[in-house]
Amino acid sequence: MRIDKFLNCVNITKRRAVSEDMCKNGVVSINGAVAKPAKAVKVGDKITIAYLQKEVSYEVLAIPETKTISKSKQDEYVKELG
Repeated sequence: MRIDKFLNCVNITKRRAVSEDMCKNGVVSINGAVAKPAKAVKVGDKITIAYLQKEVSYEVLAIPETKTISKSKQDEYVKELG
């Protein structure tokens, strides 16, 4: 699954266009490398998002099968590392 779709599916971003822009501007990285919007996400990858005030990292636990998941099931797909 593409990184921009993944961020939207697991409710990290509200819209795919937002996650796509974040990738294009170099805010999102996978395993330490800046990710383009079409970069594939695999189980075990470490996603880091550099916000203005802080940096947040997530570990990919599973890839969603559906287009969206409920906010309550987010913990099944990503684990926030800090």
